[in-house]
Amino acid sequence: MLVPLHRARQLLDIGLPIIAGMISGILLGLIDTAMVGVLGVTALGAVGLAAFASHIFLGLFHGFAVAVQALVSRRVGQGREDECSVPLQGGLVIVVLAALPLSALLWYFIPSLFVLINDDPEVIAIGVDYIRWLILQAVFVGIIAANSGFWNGVGRSRIYIPAILLMHFLNVVFNYMFIFGEWGAPRMEAEGAGFATFLAHMVGACAFIALGVRRGGAYGFLRRWVNLTELKSIISLAIPAGLQQVLDVAALTATYSIVGRVGTQELACYAVLINLVGLVGLPAWGFGTAGATLVGQAIGRGQLDDARQWAWDAIKVGMALMFILGMPLWLFPETLLSIWIHDSETRALGIWPVRILGLMIAINGVGYMMAMMLNGAGDVKRVMVINLVTQWIVLVPGAFVMGPLLGFGLLGIWLLHQFVYRLGNVFIFSYMWRRGDWSRITI
Repeated sequence: MLVPLHRARQLLDIGLPIIAGMISGILLGLIDTAMVGVLGVTALGAVGLAAFASHIFLGLFHGFAVAVQALVSRRVGQGREDECSVPLQGGLVIVVLAALPLSALLWYFIPSLFVLINDDPEVIAIGVDYIRWLILQAVFVGIIAANSGFWNGVGRSRIYIPAILLMHFLNVVFNYMFIFGEWGAPRMEAEGAGFATFLAHMVGACAFIALGVRRGGAYGFLRRWVNLTELKSIISLAIPAGLQQVLDVAALTATYSIVGRVGTQELACYAVLINLVGLVGLPAWGFGTAGATLVGQAIGRGQLDDARQWAWDAIKVGMALMFILGMPLWLFPETLLSIWIHDSETRALGIWPVRILGLMIAINGVGYMMAMMLNGAGDVKRVMVINLVTQWIVLVPGAFVMGPLLGFGLLGIWLLHQFVYRLGNVFIFSYMWRRGDWSRITI
């Protein structure tokens, strides 16, 4: 059954700006990867590994996007628009109080921790210098996450896209300056990519704060202070939502480490594959976020049947776009890989994994969208538990068995990732949505 036109327009109005902002970020991230790739396979693998490892920490602050969006969308549905900024302001307070001391502590201990995920001295040396800058940007990441969750929750995602585009554009400019030492900047090579990301996120956080001051008045921005009860509500959603991000990234980082045991070429290839997942999976992110907003607003109005239908409508639209984006991956895998991997032997390792990704992304994206909409309904704790079980009982041990133990290499690990882990999540989260326990959650 097709999605009614008026409902499709609502999904597109919220989802497409999110996708546009994410496209710019991922495309520019792939440009960053290509820039680092000029430095060699080792630098490419080290930066990819360090980037994922950093998100074990940074993922905690991404949880504020989920928490703020769920609380704001519920208020919109209840007709309390003038109170919508309260979750945002509370989220910003918590982010600043938590991020600054935690970042300083982790920056100091990161050399001792990085050796736990890779034992190659050259990868460690490059990776530590790079990841330290990513850790220091945590407060900016949290500010951006809370603000984007707020604007998504009120259904005005397009309003912050200029700030996102500015941040992404500056990231590329700063990369060019500090990786290669251009325009009077010092040549920092791989570390320069980390410093560039830090600077770009600092500018982005300032742009989001300015946006709230200029455009948030109708939602009560800075007009009412958050109280302790409201802070507890934010924390109760932000912690499990953040842990979802942490578990996801920690599992992928562990898989990175396992792939690194197979070989450095496989590690470099895996870094590109994960970036491609983010690119073709964009509709899952955009329409999962849009669906979460519309689900939350429908629950706020007390219209549970409408909330149920929004989830399936979001999935129909998201699957169609993911299928289209996946087509070039299974039609022209080597051509795509050649953009980032210049060594023919390394490139050959990724051809079949890229084809598999192109064929499976439309189906496997359903699990991701369902998880996001369960989060939008406030069911964040159960989603966190499912992620914990599937990632650390299925994905990580299975990758070790398929790769280093049985010798199936990168292809074996990727088959497990796509056909066991991701497909399993599709069935689990779809069952949870049909069961309907989310409809009885109060936030």
